[in-house]
Amino acid sequence: MDIVEVRDLTYKYPTSSDQVLRGVSLRVKKGEFCSIIGPNGAGKTTLCNAIRGLVPHFYKGDMQGEVLINGQSTMDVSLADLALSVGFVFQNPFTQISGIAKTVFGELAFGLENLGVEPDEIRRRVSRMLEVAKLQDLAERSPFEISGGQQQRVALASIIIMEPEILVIDEPTSQLDPQSTEEIFEIIQLMKMQGKTIILVEHKIDLVAQYSDHVVLIEDGSIVMDGSTDEILSDPAVLQHGTSLPQFALLGIEMRKRGYRLDKIPITEAQAVEQIGGYFTEKAVD
Repeated sequence: MDIVEVRDLTYKYPTSSDQVLRGVSLRVKKGEFCSIIGPNGAGKTTLCNAIRGLVPHFYKGDMQGEVLINGQSTMDVSLADLALSVGFVFQNPFTQISGIAKTVFGELAFGLENLGVEPDEIRRRVSRMLEVAKLQDLAERSPFEISGGQQQRVALASIIIMEPEILVIDEPTSQLDPQSTEEIFEIIQLMKMQGKTIILVEHKIDLVAQYSDHVVLIEDGSIVMDGSTDEILSDPAVLQHGTSLPQFALLGIEMRKRGYRLDKIPITEAQAVEQIGGYFTEKAVD
């Protein structure tokens, strides 16, 4: 079942003379982890804004085509109602944090309070989310007196706690160190395991390879490749569109060029151990 469908979407911001999206069509199944990749300026964030409904409700501009969430056009649903089913995590956590709550606990409770959730239920859900996001030790700290990685976890947790069906996450690790990046991906993966649909924009291609089910490559406002993660991230054609491949895929491609007959191009460490390690084991036996 497709929970998100984008149909022939073309969009131009009101202050621009150029189209940012050009005839984009995309389907994302319920419970799927879909990563959107591509060079800077390709239109990835604008596509996320359209899925969330910020285009054109907030940004206005000229839009043709449509975006459907659970079969309903975003044009027919208010931003407030869309926020109940589509959670949006911005690249910069400062954009996400309310600026009103004095503590991390209060920040996580803020959205639930606005929805009128009962106090006991708020305390239960916040306590659980602090545990999931590994924020227990920061519960009484100010959101503005913690590290960037911790702020991003707070921003992500503040959306997840609202329990939307769909999470749209725009480059959450662009400013984070490797440890903070891994912590963010652990939370995202946990949400997928709980049945959430994830739409992620991310440049760290090795992590995209490790976690995603579905990869979409955008260049110059158009989708140029769309398929399973294994299919897209093992294809050398990706390199022609301003995007990198996982390091293990590059290794496998180079080995094939040198005459090694790999059954498939690996894209993750586990696949590399299986494909390349298995190849040399067979050769040793021979």
